[in-house]
Amino acid sequence: MEFLSYFSNVFTFTNLLILFLGTVGGLLMGAAPGLSPTMAVALLIPFTFKMSPEQGLIMLGAVYTSTVAGGAISAILLKIPGAPANIATVMDGYPMAKAGKPKEALHYCFISSFIGGVIGIFILIFFTPVLAGFALKFGPSHMFWIAIFGVTVIATLDSNSIIKGLFSGAIGLWLATIGYDSVLGVERFVFNPIFSGGINIIAALVGLFAIPQVLSMLESKQNISDQFEMEKRSLSQSVLYNISRIKALTVGSISGVIIGLIPGAGGQIAGLVSYDQIKKISKNKENFGKGEPDGIIAAESANNAMVGPSLVPLLTLGVPGSPTAAVLLGGLLIHGMFPGSNLFTVYAETTWTFIDSLLIAQLMMLVFGLYISGLAKYVIKTPANYMAAAITILAIFGTYSVQHNFADVIVMLFLGVSMFFLSKFGFTAAPIVLGLILGPIAETNFTQAKIIADTQNGIFSYLTSGPLNLTIISLCIISITYGFITEMKKKKND
Repeated sequence: MEFLSYFSNVFTFTNLLILFLGTVGGLLMGAAPGLSPTMAVALLIPFTFKMSPEQGLIMLGAVYTSTVAGGAISAILLKIPGAPANIATVMDGYPMAKAGKPKEALHYCFISSFIGGVIGIFILIFFTPVLAGFALKFGPSHMFWIAIFGVTVIATLDSNSIIKGLFSGAIGLWLATIGYDSVLGVERFVFNPIFSGGINIIAALVGLFAIPQVLSMLESKQNISDQFEMEKRSLSQSVLYNISRIKALTVGSISGVIIGLIPGAGGQIAGLVSYDQIKKISKNKENFGKGEPDGIIAAESANNAMVGPSLVPLLTLGVPGSPTAAVLLGGLLIHGMFPGSNLFTVYAETTWTFIDSLLIAQLMMLVFGLYISGLAKYVIKTPANYMAAAITILAIFGTYSVQHNFADVIVMLFLGVSMFFLSKFGFTAAPIVLGLILGPIAETNFTQAKIIADTQNGIFSYLTSGPLNLTIISLCIISITYGFITEMKKKKND
């Protein structure tokens, strides 16, 4: 219970002020399309140079955890995920908001984010030494199969057609190959110099979700308020319903914890895997994609439960569990703190104060998130032309700010316009984005696995040996089989 000894350090005036600013700022940055948690933490690292190590880590940790939750605001209200971790939230968040329940959807988002986040931090506190060893067991072969498991989820993301879902996913996987091979350095599908750097994931995310929404607004010439009918919902009702959804919270939190421990996986995989799993075991499968609360609860509890465990391998081994944790490693190093046992001995006060602040950040995120939920009515009353202009400006700014490369803006606009026309034929953006995310993970790890396997017994033996490989392969087979069985039953019922 060493962490309890340092709780009082969090409640000094300076530390609380930094925690407050980091949490509120993170929520607002998360809501802006394109400003991902990774970028938010990276942008703030220079501001921590003059702070003490304790204060700098409190600021970065608060921004990390609140930006993940804040991305759900634009996902629910505008159908534009603030970050890749919120892709799954769009599936039921926006339909729920459009059905007149934006406040209720945001309540579920922040309550489940709080529950998942607290579980993740407690995992970090109590199981760090044990789970650090578990994280080290994941090599190229395991990461390859995890990416393939994610690919099996693609088909179920399109609730209208498994074929369209797979086709969309294939487009995403193809887009992921554009540019230079990260291992071999070979140029592929570079039709124009603007594609030489590949497809940036933030540019793709903003383009595929934001631009079609802008064009739809201008096409319909309707104000958002004309499309929504606000329904009153008390906070107590939302809390009681949310905590009663034990199955969704459990699936989301467990998925987040496991994915968080796997180096490099990230919140986007956690959210999508948990969404897929809760959909498969739900008795109301037909409601998913139409405003099912369990979809929001599972996705948001997962991407916040991922935060704590992603720091386990980082703090103990120097192996980041997510892209944002990798940036956070830089925050540690600039203050002369190196991952390992010293963090919990020599720098115990700083480390435990930082971890304790993450718990308080979850509570602050809940309080201010729920307050923001009450302001949803002002967003949806904004005239369509103003909203379209604001989203376009944010989309361009968010895309350009990632790499300060105007080519990313052109790619973003091209993908957005293409997605707008694809949506006319019933295709959805989520499978494309998932394919784009998983493609590089699968390809890079397969290439690395092949290099290792060539020195051993061959690629087949390397990819199929060991209990961990076989477990993940079994999950892939179960996921594919279940998807086809569900599709057959759906066709039979129709």
